[in-house]
Amino acid sequence: MPTMKPERVVVTGMGVVTPSGTGLQEFWEGITSGESAVDYIRSFDPSPFPTRIAAEIRGFDPLQYLDKKEVRHMDRFVQLAVAASQQAWDDAGLGDWVDGERAGIIVGTGIGGMGTLIEQHKILMERGPDRINPFFIPMMIGNIAGGRLAMRYRLYGPNTTIVTACASSGHAVGDAMRAIQWGEADIMLTGGTEAVILPISFAGFCAMRAMSTRNDDPKRASRPFDRDRDGFVMAEGAGFLVLESLTHALRRGAKIYAELTGYGRSADAYHVVEPHPEGKGAALSMQRALEDAGLRPEDVDYINAHGTSTPKGDEAETLAIKRVFGEHAFRLAVSSTKSSTGHLLGAAGAVELIATVLAVHHQVAPPTINLENPSPECDLDYVPNRPRPQRIRVALSNAFGFGGQNVTLVAQEYQPHAG
Repeated sequence: MPTMKPERVVVTGMGVVTPSGTGLQEFWEGITSGESAVDYIRSFDPSPFPTRIAAEIRGFDPLQYLDKKEVRHMDRFVQLAVAASQQAWDDAGLGDWVDGERAGIIVGTGIGGMGTLIEQHKILMERGPDRINPFFIPMMIGNIAGGRLAMRYRLYGPNTTIVTACASSGHAVGDAMRAIQWGEADIMLTGGTEAVILPISFAGFCAMRAMSTRNDDPKRASRPFDRDRDGFVMAEGAGFLVLESLTHALRRGAKIYAELTGYGRSADAYHVVEPHPEGKGAALSMQRALEDAGLRPEDVDYINAHGTSTPKGDEAETLAIKRVFGEHAFRLAVSSTKSSTGHLLGAAGAVELIATVLAVHHQVAPPTINLENPSPECDLDYVPNRPRPQRIRVALSNAFGFGGQNVTLVAQEYQPHAG
């Protein structure tokens, strides 16, 4: 881990396409309104499945961002990435301030183009191999979002794709932050995208018994830290950020939402899907992020928790927070915006970091909705049901993935003369 940070890293643009809203204003209103985006599935017939609910994006039109030919040659996960990244790019107002060789892209996705894979497999089985779309492979592969975005914005710098399940886009943002800190780039476009509300993925998660079966009450199904939580609710979407070196941002007079100061990574080394029961890996991730930022636990005001609404996950994260923060854990505001958006899988880390940056920007902690009866083991301040205006100087965003891969990012209120 580097001991010197030659460049400070700031957030100058953001964009989202989520079930809770498209664009920053609609998204912020969605996650602070107390309303859930979860509903009955419309994209396929869910009646054979134990879970029949999800958080789908309604009314997304890729033709607002792409022409018809491009749409035909892109899986939905890439279309969502283009939309969110274009919002972020426009929001940053970079104009002519882009040296393509000093700008790059890092994207996170947990699964990639599963929709295209299923569609082309059906064609293979029904019509034979000579009817497969020649764009099949470049539509499906997980790294194609990063490749497409590089071509779109003519960015020749670092370009990688991170796959660490539900931590993917958190790791992507952290690695983009490092690229700027280490002098590889002045600008990084980074985030995550996922679009797998499909029968096959539902069948897989249902077989694991990982998802909520509260089919009679979809709006209350995602309920992190609540005694009656029974699993996560799948969602789809994308979130992207423009990161810049502070030097570059100041030179062009950019608006600055917040500063990214810490990045922590760890592994549970415990189980393929279950978190460590004592939250050891999650705690180590948060500790490393604080150390990287040069902060003490008591400096933190707010945590956007991974908070998936699974019985074991929420309890382990609560234990991890108490392990790191001690008595200060009970003075922190901790909330899970998955209660509103559902779980965006590989896109969750970036979308929830955007929620965290907006919390710092607006000085409001978004709520954990549907928290009616806190679980006895979940005894922190989870900002129940209503947003809370409060002072937020330092905030953490957690993202933890299957396989025990963890990431924590630190967003701080920008101070021109800090450190």
